Amino acid sequence: MGKATGFMEYERKENLRIPPKERINNFREFYKDIPVEERRRQGARCMDCGVPFCQSAMALDGMVTGCPLHNLIPEWNEQIYKENDRQAFMRLNKTSNFPEFTGRVCPALCEKACINGEHGNPVTIHDNERYIIEQAYAKGYIKPVVPQVRSGKRVAVIGSGPSGLAVADTLNHRGHNVEVYEREDRIGGLLMYGIPNMKLDKSVIARRQKLMEEEGVVFHTGVNVGVDVTAPDLLKKFDAVVLCCGAKNARGLNGLEAKGDNGIWFAVDFLKSTTKALLNGPFDEKSVEELEKNGGFVSAKGKHVVIVGGGDTGNDCIGTCVRHGAASVTALEMMPQPPKERKASNPWPQWPKVLKTDYGHEEAAYVYGSDPRIFETTVKEGHYDKAGHLKEIVISKVAFKDGKLELVEGSEQTLPCELLLIAAGFVGCEKYVPDNFGVNLSNRNTVLTEADHFATSVKGVFTAGDMHRGQSLVVWGVAEGRACAREVDEYLMGYSNL
Repeated sequence: MGKATGFMEYERKENLRIPPKERINNFREFYKDIPVEERRRQGARCMDCGVPFCQSAMALDGMVTGCPLHNLIPEWNEQIYKENDRQAFMRLNKTSNFPEFTGRVCPALCEKACINGEHGNPVTIHDNERYIIEQAYAKGYIKPVVPQVRSGKRVAVIGSGPSGLAVADTLNHRGHNVEVYEREDRIGGLLMYGIPNMKLDKSVIARRQKLMEEEGVVFHTGVNVGVDVTAPDLLKKFDAVVLCCGAKNARGLNGLEAKGDNGIWFAVDFLKSTTKALLNGPFDEKSVEELEKNGGFVSAKGKHVVIVGGGDTGNDCIGTCVRHGAASVTALEMMPQPPKERKASNPWPQWPKVLKTDYGHEEAAYVYGSDPRIFETTVKEGHYDKAGHLKEIVISKVAFKDGKLELVEGSEQTLPCELLLIAAGFVGCEKYVPDNFGVNLSNRNTVLTEADHFATSVKGVFTAGDMHRGQSLVVWGVAEGRACAREVDEYLMGYSNL
């Protein structure tokens, strides 16, 4: 371990956040690294405990605690403390394909399982991971690793989100020839168009793409598999195909159709429009007005916005609307407000069911004067102007009765609302790709496989990520991609050393 008494000597210190007053004026990442000397002390806080739950990914009370990638966390924390940044990177790189993604957007299941968190504050594992990978890029530890021997086997990966990229990266390093097909104009899936720039700058994805291309992975963007290219074409050309198209079938709200031109949008489409505008720049008032007029941009400027859904996507919508200059932002959450402290029935190392105030909530409170969230509430109906555009909504309290969620009679309120964003999650994958390949779907609208396996009902076709497990975290996508790659490798070669 780094320092035997480090966890007693040093307090937890996270990366610094740029204050809301400054950061809401742009879409740049808003975290600043702490000084290197302090980072060493943060590494020293790791206890190297006998049973490191941080790397366990154990299911406790229906929730996972610890890292799904089984990152060797105590090992690289020790190397940070000992100033061995290269060795820290080597240990991190052994289990994780893309620490620059998880080090920015992961909710840190590892930290929730850190034994320091049982009676105090956990180790800053999330920030330490980001430090290691950024040091590796800055100091030139990361160089293209091109396989010296190729297997001659060809693999097509459909979708370039976290799972697709992990499949491609792992199989390419194994020596297979990998080509990735992405229907959008840029790779990354929800990393690119579902997570806003202030959490994950898109240059981080471009940097990784360049490295993967130098190592031999071929990317085809703007190709919609199942439309532009068919399953028979790919199965004839490749020895194996891996479906990693995500769970992009958004969950709607009863009686409220997300058509866009009526003022109702799915959250991911709203976030995507902002990211595209930023990438194609400039993002100034004149260009944004022109984009909105041409139907290529969804603006929240000057509008009363209501967001339905309390997850990460809902929070990202809040932060984005604040930066647009919305007149007001209200966030509706159907579940009750969680407690601020752990309950006795939710002990460590379970995932803590406590109130989380994220960057978007903090920014909205700064701009509008109060936390934007209203709990145990949903939209009952919408009212429209003569042109069919939303002008206000009626909200209602909800409560569980006999296991069902019901509206509370007499609790209705009317709110002004010109833009309603639905961030209520997803209900599985879009069906046209699995239909094209003829693979079976589960009753959850995910691609069906045997438990803990990735082969579909069609020989030579595999699946991973949200398309396989349902809507989940980036870290789970990467973990699934790595595990799927091993199964594909075994199928191609008769064995696997992955």
